[in-house]
Amino acid sequence: MPGKLHNRHSSSRCNLRFPILAPVFVVSLLFTCYAFFPSARPSITYSDHTARAERSFVASLEHFLTHKAPKLSLPVTDDTVRGESEHLARELDDLVFEREIRLLNEDPVGFPVKVYVYEMPRKFTYDLLWLFHNTYKETWNLTSNGSPVHRLIEQHSIDYWLWADLIAPESERRLKSVVRVHQQQDADVFYVPFFTTISFFLLEKQQCKALYREALKWITDQPAWKRSEGRDHIFPIHHPWSFKSVRKYVKNAIWLLPDLDSTGNWYKPGQVSLEKDLILPYVPNVDLCDAKCLSENSSKRTTLLFFRGRLKRNAGGKVRAKLGAELSSAKDVIITEGTAGDEGKLAAQKGMRRSLFCLCPAGDTPSSARLFDAIVSGCIPVVVSDELELPFEGLLDYRKIAVIVSSGDATQPGWLLNHLRSLSPSHIKGLQKNLAQYSRHFLYSSPAQPLGPEDLTWRMISGKVVNMKLHTRRSQRMVKGSRSICRCDCWQSNSTLSNPLTHVLS
Repeated sequence: MPGKLHNRHSSSRCNLRFPILAPVFVVSLLFTCYAFFPSARPSITYSDHTARAERSFVASLEHFLTHKAPKLSLPVTDDTVRGESEHLARELDDLVFEREIRLLNEDPVGFPVKVYVYEMPRKFTYDLLWLFHNTYKETWNLTSNGSPVHRLIEQHSIDYWLWADLIAPESERRLKSVVRVHQQQDADVFYVPFFTTISFFLLEKQQCKALYREALKWITDQPAWKRSEGRDHIFPIHHPWSFKSVRKYVKNAIWLLPDLDSTGNWYKPGQVSLEKDLILPYVPNVDLCDAKCLSENSSKRTTLLFFRGRLKRNAGGKVRAKLGAELSSAKDVIITEGTAGDEGKLAAQKGMRRSLFCLCPAGDTPSSARLFDAIVSGCIPVVVSDELELPFEGLLDYRKIAVIVSSGDATQPGWLLNHLRSLSPSHIKGLQKNLAQYSRHFLYSSPAQPLGPEDLTWRMISGKVVNMKLHTRRSQRMVKGSRSICRCDCWQSNSTLSNPLTHVLS
């Protein structure tokens, strides 16, 4: 009947009569009826399972044992380990590795990480890049050990690769793991695009320290920094000397590092940790040995073990001299002194491509670029660095591409070469196959590639976001002066020594 609204619910209190009105009024009236008179809403039938939910432990247990347990007690294979379990552990480890490889190659889940990139003054960014560009061909600029400064800057240029990808037009970017946002309230993390390594090597000492202080003030004056005290800010501090004079003021921030160096020579106690910071690979000094190169050099790998570099180092790198003395005269082994200049690069590249194993001992710090040179050369790394922390280890399993031994074992007369020669051909082929797959994880590029180091950086950062927010919010609500301090003592040296509980368990 014209002029009437017929409601299909007979009990509705909205069964009203009114003349034909404007559509806007009708919509408004319907909204009002639905909002204030629940009976006018269409009825929804819910399952009554919740009404029968048992919340008493005793009653629930009785029902479980009486009715459910008999059906669940049929003979099944349980997980109880009987007898020798070492081989089962290895089999499980292989299965986990295969699964992680599949997951790594799938599209990231829970991404992208939302990053706000600060627009810092040019003196912290573009001016420093131009300074490097205009001086890198000058060969007189050498470090105390004879290495060209520009080569060291290249090795630690992770700040450039990450920043260049973040600020690229979205149409040119290929990573799904990260997206740049332009409103600070939308950000998970804040990226600080300050080139700390270039400034350290190419500016005069006092000029560099002054620039560090200016950068520190600029960042710590930002509202986002004050809100979180820097906990959600990312600092590229990849050379162990860079930003050293002001590091203590940014210790809450996420540092992008080459390693953690537990010796205390480079980082003060409490400044760095695996919980807070992220290890990134050096930029390789040598060219990639691609699939064609690997195939062509397969039969040319006649050297058992290769090393080229400086044998006299400090701290944990003293193991180099011991290894040099032990191995230099051994058959099928090449141990030579050398630096990272252009000639050194070619010599190292040639040697690695003609060797089955490449010796990667600690240097002045636990890590060195040599490890990544070996990986991209298809030369199986032999890691001798008891305190080494490795990039992206939450995603990558280095045991599948390298031989990792303790310095104590490696320096015993004859032990290392006997160990390498005892490895089965099938094991060596497996390491080589995995090396070929892993090399792309250590090749910085523009544009940044999926599964490259830039991509894995943001995948690792995503795992830190929740913990960042936890510590930020906790610090905001804690009573000032409270002794309820949250400390993380989870970091410990990554020793390759045997299980310390062995004597307890035996």
